[in-house]
Amino acid sequence: MHSLIRWSIALGALLISAAAYADEPVEVDPKKQPEASERRAPVSPDRLDASYGRIEGDLSVSVGLGGTLAARGPRAAGDLRFRYLDTVGAFGTYEESFDGASEPARVVAVGAEVRPMFVARWLQGRELGIPRLDLTIDSFGLELGAFFAQPHGQSFGSKRGLQAGLGLEFPILARASGPWIGVHGGLRWSDDALGGAPIAGPGDRAAYLTITVAWHAFFGAHLVDLRDRRADR
Repeated sequence: MHSLIRWSIALGALLISAAAYADEPVEVDPKKQPEASERRAPVSPDRLDASYGRIEGDLSVSVGLGGTLAARGPRAAGDLRFRYLDTVGAFGTYEESFDGASEPARVVAVGAEVRPMFVARWLQGRELGIPRLDLTIDSFGLELGAFFAQPHGQSFGSKRGLQAGLGLEFPILARASGPWIGVHGGLRWSDDALGGAPIAGPGDRAAYLTITVAWHAFFGAHLVDLRDRRADR
């Protein structure tokens, strides 16, 4: 919080100084004008915005399709995520085995994720200025949730338990909105396994790795300035 206050004060002082300088008349000597080759090239917008568009809206949504590498065969996967300030959020995934080989045949997982790198690096000015690299580093996340599985020959949800994993995403474009490649992996333990019962198969304990192609979109829900907006009314 103190870093945010200092950053805001410094930014405000910079803006005030720039405005005062802009109001002063400047005399230009035509003889001292630089040659065209000596003039500075325009700065790329991505260099000006170290957030790469992530602060254009306080909420973001990610919708992805792909596959999950699991025990005894792959499963098709769908992935839906909502994030606040691209830092904390909730996710839901659906996995379906179409060839009948994967075990379990169907899995639904829901949970929460935390991506601590973005805000800490951005507020401290630690972004490298390389859009795709910065976005990839900041996408590192911790995931924790619950899963509900349907082993072959059993009803849906007959296996349920804890899911813990990590996530990393790679932007295709040099900005936050648009297509991404997501990689999310971890471990799943059933309630029986957590209770000390013998492991009967992948439905009780298994690793997973999900790879998706997702689209990220940012929009303003005004959750950050919600109290200010209410006070203005």
